[in-house]
Amino acid sequence: MEKQQAYLVIDIGTGNVRVAITGLDGVLLGVERDDVHYRKDQPYEDALSFCPDRLWGQIMALAKKALAALPQVDIIALTASSQREGIVLVDEAGKAIMGMPNHDHRGRAWERMVKDPGQVYERTGRYPGSLFSAMKLVGLREQQSDVFDRIEKVMSISDWAQYALCGKMVYEHAQASETQLYDVENRSWSAELCAVFGLDPSILPPLYPAGSVLGGISAEIAQALGISEEALVIVGGADTQLAIKSTQPDTGDVVLVSGTTTPVVMIVDKYMVDQEQKTWTGSHVEEGAFVLEANAGVTGLNFQRLKEIFYPNEPYQVIEQELAQVEQQNCMASLGSLVADEEGSATRGGFIFSIPVAHDLTRASFAQAALWDIACAIKANFDTLCRVNPYEKDYVWACGGGFQSDTLRRYVAGLLNKTILFRKDNIQASVVGGALICSEALKKTVGDAQEVTKITAQRQEEYALQFQIWRAVREKLRMAF
Repeated sequence: MEKQQAYLVIDIGTGNVRVAITGLDGVLLGVERDDVHYRKDQPYEDALSFCPDRLWGQIMALAKKALAALPQVDIIALTASSQREGIVLVDEAGKAIMGMPNHDHRGRAWERMVKDPGQVYERTGRYPGSLFSAMKLVGLREQQSDVFDRIEKVMSISDWAQYALCGKMVYEHAQASETQLYDVENRSWSAELCAVFGLDPSILPPLYPAGSVLGGISAEIAQALGISEEALVIVGGADTQLAIKSTQPDTGDVVLVSGTTTPVVMIVDKYMVDQEQKTWTGSHVEEGAFVLEANAGVTGLNFQRLKEIFYPNEPYQVIEQELAQVEQQNCMASLGSLVADEEGSATRGGFIFSIPVAHDLTRASFAQAALWDIACAIKANFDTLCRVNPYEKDYVWACGGGFQSDTLRRYVAGLLNKTILFRKDNIQASVVGGALICSEALKKTVGDAQEVTKITAQRQEEYALQFQIWRAVREKLRMAF
């Protein structure tokens, strides 16, 4: 029996790592996942790291398990997607010595070292901060010079995974956008930006576009996985941009990506700078395209943690069933979601409900409030994008695990007064985007775009009123803390 040609996609998110097998058309054939393990680093207040060797061991184990479940596939290409802002440090011998995830903030105490943050924003499309890779390296240099002095190269997490597959060090453009060492408009590393942070440009590998053929898989990895040594390694990229690609949008479209965080992005064909410095602009995985972004923050992670409290043993379907029984919105929340046009970010939040506690206040009330908080944050950030670049189309694309909630889909459609479009396998959007990158690199015909599901806007007036109430609750909670 002839085997089915397929791709292997490594997807390293903030909460978990996945290894997926897809068809050439991006259709998901199988996926295995595990949690990513972090450790808190001293002496910083808010520093996290991971062990690259441990993570690679997980990836190999997941890949073997996924392949064992699909003996009928022939892997012809492999690629990787990963969380943005995360990096892996490699020493002179080529060994990965440390990984720092996106939510590592070891550089926070040195943010004020940047004398002209506006100039950095003009070049990088991001206001300087500890979220980005450059400041992580500054914090490491200042507190752990013994580790910093061992650095030969720095790579994004996805580029490191591809290096582990084939031995070639590169940095993909969309990932480079997150370093603040990269000139976004000119799509190049910047010696001037490196000088701002006191970093040597030599630690940065050559830039490669997503979809480049990096090389053949190493014989050792091929043998360990039981796949052909003729399989090619393709440059993948940042998980958000790959998720965007999975929706196959046109230039000018808006895409909502609901994952650990919730980027609200517009595909643009030129580098755009927000004069109020509230939005981000970065490179896309499509040549010549950029993504204008406002981000609602750690929305998905918040909801996952609330599920562990209120629904520890139930699947998400049970939450949706109980939400359908809630007759009216009797609880509001502000749970750390971000709004681009606000000054600073809240460090405290909470739920607001009428007292004495009503009999109809249930765990579903809190779940509903959390989803409403996410939907309203999406709406607020969408409005910010429209201020920077007006949007007149009657639809937006959406993808990501958060949108497995029908309730969230309805809320967002009504709040934006737009039809929301979803493609098949939209929950595994980064994986699908990685598969599409592989097919383009190998010039494989994948046929027409997959069937589209539409969610139309309803209850717009009601939702508009509730949105204003959410705004007021949010502001009162911000003032209280």
